[in-house]
Amino acid sequence: MAQAAPLMPKATAVWLVENTALSFDQVAEFCKLHPLEVKAIADGDAAQGIKGLDPIQTGQLSREEIEKAEGEPDYRLKLLDPKVRLPVAKRKKGPRYTPVSRRQDRPNAILWLVRNHPELKDAQIMRLVGTTKSTIQSIRERTHWNAQTLQPMDPVTLGLCSQIDLDLEVHRAAKEKPIDATAQGATLLPASETTARKSEPEQPAETEKEKKRADDLNVDAVFAKLKQIGGGAGGKSEE
Repeated sequence: MAQAAPLMPKATAVWLVENTALSFDQVAEFCKLHPLEVKAIADGDAAQGIKGLDPIQTGQLSREEIEKAEGEPDYRLKLLDPKVRLPVAKRKKGPRYTPVSRRQDRPNAILWLVRNHPELKDAQIMRLVGTTKSTIQSIRERTHWNAQTLQPMDPVTLGLCSQIDLDLEVHRAAKEKPIDATAQGATLLPASETTARKSEPEQPAETEKEKKRADDLNVDAVFAKLKQIGGGAGGKSEE
């Protein structure tokens, strides 16, 4: 059975990055995040403004567990058995909810998705960044009211979605996209056909006859010329 994610995973990841020597992989595995997300948190590119949540105070980790993981890079943190079990919240269908503080970044994230993953459908982009179809269409057609100042930015770095969700949608789009046979390089002719000498077309029968007649005329002309030369040479010798 897979280990459940800790309470407030991003806030927990922020605290672990700031207060421990755990590797990005260890923090990502415990908080159910992508290692690139954890790296972005460490670099200050993601989770800005999120206050770290101490997992020791919340009873999710022990100090001994953290120290053991710090000494063994391959060790994976284990969530303590909670005293109170909460029901797992089911994910609702439809667009993802985006906090008010992040909503101004959505057009930049949409532009990044449209440019870097054109195979994504509008519904998938809506699920990732929580936008509307009309907004996506206006950004595709460069008719958005702020199109001149938009800059493509990774939605994972902006904190609008996780790298796992993005990879999942890209994988789905790649599976659903039909394979174009013309794009697989099958239009090239084989070498045996391109290197083979083309056979000369057979000439019509009339052309062959005309050629033979021309050859006969040429032979007769040569003999006549030789006779003239021979005759001229004989007359000079007799004189």
